[in-house]
Amino acid sequence: MSNSSDSSRVPFAPHAVSAAEVIPGDLIALTPDDSERDCWYVVAHTLPETPETIRLTLRPPLGGPDHDEVLGRDRRVTSACRRLDVGAVPRLVSDDLATVEFREGDRVTLLRVVDPRADEVSYVRRWGVWHRDLDGGTGDVVTDAEVQSWGGGAETPGTGAGVGAEYVVRHHPRPERAAAVGGPRLVVVTGLGAVTPLGVGVGELWRGLLDGRHGIRELDGEEFAELPVRVAGTVPVDPAELLPRQAARRMNRAAQFAVLAAREAWGDAGFVAGGTRESGIDPERVGVSLGAILGDASVLVGGDRKLRDRGPRAVSPLTTPMTVPSQAASQVSLDLHITGEARTVTAACASGTEAIGAAIDRIRYGRVDVALAGGAEAVVTPAIMASFAAMRALSTRGLADGSSPSQPFGKDRDGFVNGEGAGVLVLEAEEHARARGARIYCEAAGWGLSADAHHMAAPDPSGAGVALAVRRAVRDAGGHVVDVVHVNAHATATVEGDLAEAEALRAVFGRRDVPVTALKGHLGHLQGAAGGVEAVATVLTLHHGVVPPTVGADELDEAIGLDVVTGAARELPGGGDLALSNSFGFGGHNAVLALRRVG
Repeated sequence: MSNSSDSSRVPFAPHAVSAAEVIPGDLIALTPDDSERDCWYVVAHTLPETPETIRLTLRPPLGGPDHDEVLGRDRRVTSACRRLDVGAVPRLVSDDLATVEFREGDRVTLLRVVDPRADEVSYVRRWGVWHRDLDGGTGDVVTDAEVQSWGGGAETPGTGAGVGAEYVVRHHPRPERAAAVGGPRLVVVTGLGAVTPLGVGVGELWRGLLDGRHGIRELDGEEFAELPVRVAGTVPVDPAELLPRQAARRMNRAAQFAVLAAREAWGDAGFVAGGTRESGIDPERVGVSLGAILGDASVLVGGDRKLRDRGPRAVSPLTTPMTVPSQAASQVSLDLHITGEARTVTAACASGTEAIGAAIDRIRYGRVDVALAGGAEAVVTPAIMASFAAMRALSTRGLADGSSPSQPFGKDRDGFVNGEGAGVLVLEAEEHARARGARIYCEAAGWGLSADAHHMAAPDPSGAGVALAVRRAVRDAGGHVVDVVHVNAHATATVEGDLAEAEALRAVFGRRDVPVTALKGHLGHLQGAAGGVEAVATVLTLHHGVVPPTVGADELDEAIGLDVVTGAARELPGGGDLALSNSFGFGGHNAVLALRRVG
């Protein structure tokens, strides 16, 4: 239903005429008030009623039912000085909505047919209510009852005008969708693994998040003694003690974290310990995709120290293979005998999330059926700590009062806390998972990337790049902004970074209050591993229907303007199905993961 006339291109020239002067085709308003509020009619017929009166048959200019008006011949009406082809104006009637059984995806259109310049307005039914804008964050929604009443003359939101009198309302049922053949596959999450400052294992992570505990500790080694900042989110156990000694000696600390998290995720997905051969699956159909910035900088630093102190013979031949950021991915591949592919993504602090997104696409398009994806990092080293401190990026708070020195979104936040760990998801093609009867946590529905192109370290304060990545993730998931019920924010507790992310989320969600949580008060900033660990937490949020609280920020910065969950865990809202996990890195790397709950 649209305005096919040229009325929007021809200017109005309203002037008063008598009813006796109008002829078929004239566009008139019956009263000055009608003219002011753009209520016009096309004269379809004129017929003398009495010597003093004339009968006008009037039709809305964009289509609708005819009605008659008997006017005195001298009655003044307003002519738009327009002439329309009455035969080209359709006779439309509104659909009767009172008995319609609405479904998700149905659309209702309203056209104010008395206004020649009107645009059609659409409402789409999603999550049991009707949205005028699925992606604009306007919050303009109406109920089923309101929509059903529109055909009976109720007022349209924001118009103050009766629908029955001036609008044509049409119901457009959701089209039946044929099953896709040969298209992208759905990707699901079937396993989780984590090694974090809250402990080894996903259970330790989740309990710590819900309990509001943090894993930030004092760095008491003598190598840290002279540093201006001596707190970090460190894993509380030596990962080498949890692995066979010979294997651990050939892995850097980040790779040790990665292997432990990958083993947990592998078993959690229902596969047999040991790897692909023991599980009876084709190793060529399984991949690894891990993010890291440096992996483990201490190996290279240690090798350089040995070279200076004791000469070249003291440098281990394993120094180079244990230094490269790809060591974690290669060690997971070796440990589980995965031959499909082993990729490493390096995109600053967005590395883990981007690695998960890359794995989603590899499964979607049939390159592999299963992937272990996430991030691993071990950069709590003196040089890295000193560098971050020199940038004034680290929080200078200590642990004297027992609270977390990391305060994401907090009024008094003063920087991030460096951290380490690993988080790994088992991603799987849905049909592959269902064929083996796997438990499905959620759908890995989509992801989005963008670049700030603003500064080598500082975020774009407008948040435009972040907003673009968020919208792209939602769109890649086949969803709309109204579907989002939770955001796991990047929120490092830097002043500029938190404000930029908040600006972006407000721009995307508008007036909608979406529950937001940030985990860096619990964990510190795990660098390239942050996206993997936070994705694990977001999967658990969807799976359990519970949003963990943000800790560290006793008082929120009023400028944030988001619905930040604090104090205690909160039930996940029901009016949507998408949760987002945000990661942003130095140099303007923005990556957002979209997860969809199932069942």
